[in-house]
Amino acid sequence: MDENALLRFLKFVLLSSCVQFIAAQNTSSSWNTTSFDPLKYVNPLIGTDNGGNVFAGATLPYGMAKAVADVDGQNTAGFSTDGSNITGFSHMHDSGTGGNPSLGNFPLFPQYCPEDEVNNCNFVIGERKTKYINDSVVATPGYFSLNLETGIKAEMTVTEHAALYHFNFPPKSSKNGTDLSPLILLDLTDLSASRQNASVSVDENGRIRGNGTFLPSFGSGSFILHFCADFLGAKVKDTGIWVNNRAGTEPKTIFVTRGINLFYLEAGSWIQFERPADGVVSARVGVSFITADKACQNAETEIPGDEWDFAGIKKSAEEAWREKLSVVRIDSKGVSENLVTNFYSAMYRTMMSPQNYTGENPLWESEEPYYDSFYCLWDAFRSQLPFLTIIDPTSLTAMIRSLLDTYVHIGWLPDCRMSLCKGFTQGGSNADVVLADAFVKNLTSSSPSSRINWDLAYEAVLNDAENEPLDWSVEGRGGLMSWKALDYIPYLDYDYLGFGTNSRSISRTLEYSYDDFCVATIAKGLGKEEGYKKYMRRAMNWRNLWKEGHKSYIQGNDTGFTGFFQPKYLNGTWGEQDPIKCSPLDSFCSLTSNPQETFEDSIWEYQFYVPHAVSQLITLLGGPNTFISRLQFLHTSGLTDIGNEPSFLTAFLYHYAGRPGLSSELVHQYVPGYFNDTVTGLPGNDDTGAMASFSAFISIGVFPNPGQNIYFLTAPLFPSISITSPVTGKMATITTSNFDPEGKRIYIQSVKYNGKVYEKSWIGHELFTEGGVLEFEVGDVESERWGRERESLPPSL
Repeated sequence: MDENALLRFLKFVLLSSCVQFIAAQNTSSSWNTTSFDPLKYVNPLIGTDNGGNVFAGATLPYGMAKAVADVDGQNTAGFSTDGSNITGFSHMHDSGTGGNPSLGNFPLFPQYCPEDEVNNCNFVIGERKTKYINDSVVATPGYFSLNLETGIKAEMTVTEHAALYHFNFPPKSSKNGTDLSPLILLDLTDLSASRQNASVSVDENGRIRGNGTFLPSFGSGSFILHFCADFLGAKVKDTGIWVNNRAGTEPKTIFVTRGINLFYLEAGSWIQFERPADGVVSARVGVSFITADKACQNAETEIPGDEWDFAGIKKSAEEAWREKLSVVRIDSKGVSENLVTNFYSAMYRTMMSPQNYTGENPLWESEEPYYDSFYCLWDAFRSQLPFLTIIDPTSLTAMIRSLLDTYVHIGWLPDCRMSLCKGFTQGGSNADVVLADAFVKNLTSSSPSSRINWDLAYEAVLNDAENEPLDWSVEGRGGLMSWKALDYIPYLDYDYLGFGTNSRSISRTLEYSYDDFCVATIAKGLGKEEGYKKYMRRAMNWRNLWKEGHKSYIQGNDTGFTGFFQPKYLNGTWGEQDPIKCSPLDSFCSLTSNPQETFEDSIWEYQFYVPHAVSQLITLLGGPNTFISRLQFLHTSGLTDIGNEPSFLTAFLYHYAGRPGLSSELVHQYVPGYFNDTVTGLPGNDDTGAMASFSAFISIGVFPNPGQNIYFLTAPLFPSISITSPVTGKMATITTSNFDPEGKRIYIQSVKYNGKVYEKSWIGHELFTEGGVLEFEVGDVESERWGRERESLPPSL
């Protein structure tokens, strides 16, 4: 090595050391590792109004038990801050979903009976519903409480499979001056009143056991759920059952069903207590999909003894969340605390679902993990599960093993799954994308014995690609006969191999194309050259629905753009769908409501869903300038809805046209413009963490193109972010020089990666597994150089 080379080498080593030291200083400047508590910045009430449908109650990370107060207003996730009435306190919920309310089975409800006469109590939902005191609501990770207008306070915390409640009854007297006795009822219902049949029994000690058969909120089939409720802190005065707002002390058991006229009978059990001196009656409720005995066992194992340690269980839940959230550290110097709260609350919401039901699956015996509430992968594959790839790869590894085990025992990878049931397929076979994303990022867990079987994964995605199920509304792909013969999904397809909702021909064609790209990606990585060639060819089928010359109008005015995807019949002739249909400017299109040839979004949005071949799409649209003009029109005309998942990727596609600054500009408008730390702070359903992960990614300055090892780079919302891999233990640090807490300097001017100039507008997952320092310099105008050159663009076919 000559003298000049030696000097250059020493300068590089010194510079690298300085960068690492500065990053460490920046990271630690606003953090004291012994005192900082990320739980301080989690607000579970974000998105609990205005359709966010966020679960606000007590849960563990991916926990099965989820306890909260249920309302009669926006009750999709149980509770809402909409000021409606409390109808009960139940033990299982989903978070952020749309459609019908999910779970909320076997709610408890506390009250006093006027004059201590049981039949003076209100049992049915319409009579017992009670307002809550708005400013009494307290929600923190692992804990929820509120006060009813009756004066009764309810607190709750959870373990994995059990909920623990404290009901605090204030003193209350009858007309003759005697103390009233608290009563707690249990209702054999769920939030959507889907119960088909149920049974309950209460013994002399006040233990209530039972089960019910219910319907999933977005799927087919039914499931049986069991419960076991015990009470502590007060002497049992009397017990019984109730039916249709009348109660009795005999018998002590009841079975209810929907009769021939499907009449919904409201019924359950009740216990009346002698009021304890401190007014607190505790309730422990175990839940299980196996048996009532298993529900009792879950409760007794997880909340043992004769004195249930509410404070200790709450603390354990907090510690579980603290461990999960502490992998990310931010320097928030100068930044609004609202942004910090928004970030950690979003991160928190990405880890509520899917839910870990391992040991609670009665459908098959297996040593593999079992996760449920994949609700649905059409939403989760775009950002939530990729976010877990970074912050919790061990749990995501278990989820993917669960998906593969479901394939082994049911024959298909699920596209949507909840409450042991098959959920409805919204588009393609999106588990293919989830598996490909994990494959290209070399997802692994901290345990060598907990690895993903990639040969099995390839077998599973091949099954999606080649075999059509009888009912493709809940698994696999429909129309494969036409897909293989015609290279597109026809409008009004003739498909006698299976059945499903015969719509969405455009969006399914685009999604199947990308699904096949993902199959090809796994094939190539496993050395399956013929499979790679076959599915890469099919990945180009998206081009077959492109119609040159087709125009788009809004209220009779030509948008000025020509050429759009259009439906095509079996014989190759064109059908027609207005490109703005299913957009916010027209009407919503779902599986059952207004089904069209695109799903939940318009042709305007779907024209950009070619994640693997954006460079080809740019050429098809007329070059980078026209491509950018279309993107700008999409995001400024009211055609896009950032509260719906297909819009996520379109916010970053400017990168492929050499204008990453425009992506940064746009996402800084969306966050915090549409995502904030209020109860109405989400633009749509959180969709089990999809919205949460979108805003969290933007906060740290990267966003994935799922199924590919690509993260787009944009200006972060914090001066420094450090993420420690839970598997490798290595730290990735993203710093920003010239950072502007006012959000005006949002354009990346230059990047250094481990001290070296980095020209690419994207980076791979290695940043998070191998660690390193990514240093941005930002300015208030778009850079004329960084990310502009062809060599800087994200890879594309």
